[in-house]
Amino acid sequence: MGQLGLGRQFGRLAPRLDGAFRADGVFAHDRLRFVDFVDDVEDLLEDVAWQEQGDKKAADGFEEFMLQHYSG
Repeated sequence: MGQLGLGRQFGRLAPRLDGAFRADGVFAHDRLRFVDFVDDVEDLLEDVAWQEQGDKKAADGFEEFMLQHYSG
């Protein structure tokens, strides 16, 4: 996050993503539906895009891409 220039956002984002992954890095499907997780992450990215660039559209397409890419 720091390398992307989003270091100051990381402190706010990390707690909101906590619990979505197990200690081994595997997504915790038993705690959270993947589609809900992706929707939440897109919302977070829109917030960051708005704060950093003044444009929420920078995050448009994230949810659709992720669901298409990982729909198996």
